[in-house]
Amino acid sequence: MGSPERRRPRRRRWLRWLLALPLLLAAASALQVAVLRFVDPPFSAFMVARQFEAWGQGQWRFRIAYDWRDLDRIAPSLPLSMIAAEDQNFSSHRGFDLRAIEKAREHNAKGRRVRGASTISQQVAKNLFLWQGQGRASRWVRKGLEAWYTLLIELMWPKQRILEVYVNVAELGDGIYGAQAAAREYWRKDAARLTPAESARLAAVLPAPRRYDARNPGPYVQRRSQWIQRQVRQMGGAGYLQAME
Repeated sequence: MGSPERRRPRRRRWLRWLLALPLLLAAASALQVAVLRFVDPPFSAFMVARQFEAWGQGQWRFRIAYDWRDLDRIAPSLPLSMIAAEDQNFSSHRGFDLRAIEKAREHNAKGRRVRGASTISQQVAKNLFLWQGQGRASRWVRKGLEAWYTLLIELMWPKQRILEVYVNVAELGDGIYGAQAAAREYWRKDAARLTPAESARLAAVLPAPRRYDARNPGPYVQRRSQWIQRQVRQMGGAGYLQAME
């Protein structure tokens, strides 16, 4: 056994490593976000998790459908519909919509159906980098990391890039991720040819794309897609996207 004098420097080294670890993790996450500002992600954390989930259930032939398309090769009606459905203050907030959070808190306090207030930036952070899990401890860790990645994304990416990534990695059906995969799967067409009605139906299935069907919409999706189209018109249509450039 080593002497106490020899053990003390070893403990100090371990302590220094423990103190440096958060800084190293912060630097690594910042590098991730910086790279993805320019490099289109080949997959997301949610895609990986869904693929392993399918294999774990014995679905060996299950394959993720994902095909990246730049924003200018996607019908403008789809990003507009997603903004209308998910985050109408997208162009003005800095990652967190405090007004939406307060409204959701008041709504949930009344015992009604739970309503979230995640922004598109938060959804990008969650889909790209985080895992899905159970348990309160896991939930709070994920929430903390989601907030951190959201801050990095808003600092490093322009709004156009955030929106471009979102319309490509959002799950729009079971194992179907992004505009191009959804357009091909549901209507056998390219994402550039999506109609406003089809775009609204894709946005209407969020955030429960495994429960609702954009191709054969039930009453809820039909009502919500009609509401989304009205919201898009009130937002100013394509002019909303042009104002972000």
